[in-house]
Amino acid sequence: MSEAQRSGAPATDGGTAAGPTSAGMAVDGTPAAAADVPGAGMSADTTPPGGAPAGAGAQQRASDITAGPGGVMTDEVGVVTGELTLCTEYAEGQVTLRVQYKDADEWYAVTGGRVPMADPAGLDAVHAVAVALLNRPEG
Repeated sequence: MSEAQRSGAPATDGGTAAGPTSAGMAVDGTPAAAADVPGAGMSADTTPPGGAPAGAGAQQRASDITAGPGGVMTDEVGVVTGELTLCTEYAEGQVTLRVQYKDADEWYAVTGGRVPMADPAGLDAVHAVAVALLNRPEG
């Protein structure tokens, strides 16, 4: 099973759903729609990043990481710490970084983790850099 399948990260080819997104997804899976989360007036994306079938040009990479001291700042809930899954998504000329607690349902946008990128061929490099910066298992 690939890292993306283990993490519940979305597939990159826009197929159909093959089970719960939090416990893993088939390579040809399509995530369900986002859901509102009661409490604190916040809405969390309970599907893998993207929330919709991967369209033309949409691609994702996912890796399990351990946040370092200070954790990872997110737009929705502030700092998240511990064992996380990082997903780097390219769609419509933008790269977006999202994290979730490992094996959780909710995905959170990494603060400052969205930038324009003209060529999707750079997705692997961007993901590798993001993992190198955010994965700090030694502290």
